[in-house]
Amino acid sequence: MLNLNTRPRFEFDHVLAITTFLLAVFGLVMISSVSVYESYQVYVKQGIDCGAISANCNDFYFWRQARNIAVALPFWIIASSIPYLFWRKLAPPLFVGSIVLLIMLFIPGLSTSYGTSQSWLAIPILNSIQPVELAKLGLIFYLARWMEGRRDAIATLENGFTPFAVILGIIAILLILQPDFGGTLVVTLIATGIYYAAGARPKHILVGGLIAAILAVLAVNVLGLDYVKNRFTAFLDPSLDPEGIGFQVKQSLIAVGKGGFFGAGMEGATQRFGYLPEAQSDAIYAATAEAFGFFGSVILAGLFLLVAYRGFKIASKAPDRFGQLAAVGLSCAIAGQAFIHIGVNIAMLPYTGITLPLVSYGGSSMVASFISAGILLNISKYSNTNSSSFYRENNPRRRI
Repeated sequence: MLNLNTRPRFEFDHVLAITTFLLAVFGLVMISSVSVYESYQVYVKQGIDCGAISANCNDFYFWRQARNIAVALPFWIIASSIPYLFWRKLAPPLFVGSIVLLIMLFIPGLSTSYGTSQSWLAIPILNSIQPVELAKLGLIFYLARWMEGRRDAIATLENGFTPFAVILGIIAILLILQPDFGGTLVVTLIATGIYYAAGARPKHILVGGLIAAILAVLAVNVLGLDYVKNRFTAFLDPSLDPEGIGFQVKQSLIAVGKGGFFGAGMEGATQRFGYLPEAQSDAIYAATAEAFGFFGSVILAGLFLLVAYRGFKIASKAPDRFGQLAAVGLSCAIAGQAFIHIGVNIAMLPYTGITLPLVSYGGSSMVASFISAGILLNISKYSNTNSSSFYRENNPRRRI
């Protein structure tokens, strides 16, 4: 029988909570500065007379991001309050639902495109959503549930690697067809992180990565994805076409270089005036490097390292295997995507349009990032020594 007198205090990870909030606030401040030019262009296209004395045409993205954060915060609070095993029950329908949403992107009239990718669903009232953000969560919980009871089987080829590759392949193929190279990369990183934490053999991961690379090259050639080839070309040598395929990479490197050690300051940064495309979203780390220099950009990267450290620590102390694997996946979803974004911005990875979680402009990304952080916080409530012991004693079937 439950002894309420010995019930421990379930306290969440305050460091992770504060870091999450600080990243969102920092992103809002950065967007208020780096989106000035883009905001002006939007207002002009809307027919607003920006030359009028009373006109303020610099804050379009700022207010929209403020709205995104306001919408995401309740999701954060709810996700941190709901016992994380709720997501175990919801895993199958959430995974299937995310696949359905990804398939809907290929139905004429339902999807909207931006640049080279058709990755948004046009939803009345909500404007548009990115199904890939829901797919990340669906994949995390489905893999965590599927792998929790297969500790020995995970290391085998037929019962571990093969079904894992099929599950990941379903999502990856739907993303490649959009095409969404960045989303495919992030989803693959998340799934591989969970797979490795579950006990996969490194050689299976290496062989799987090699097979995936070969299939990716074939897909690029068969589907005629010339833009992917161009991005790899620009990655290898941005100077080949600095005004074309290498423009984004070149301008990102210019922003990083101009920042020096301490930065040019938010007022002194000039790349935001139309030189650095998507400075408020895909290139916000480069914009940060210009404004705050090497010093500031390292601090920003350090905050995501802190998120990774706290997330993996939560995973290591989770009271059951589902909580462990889910925490690994959620940590990869935030920190892993962050370092892909950073790698792209400093030309260590081929360019792909991918947001910096909690910092970049974007509604779907913001909501998904806050939900991920909230679920991590809930798992952390059960991850201290006393609460873990209490949980296991009163949930004997859920022991690791």
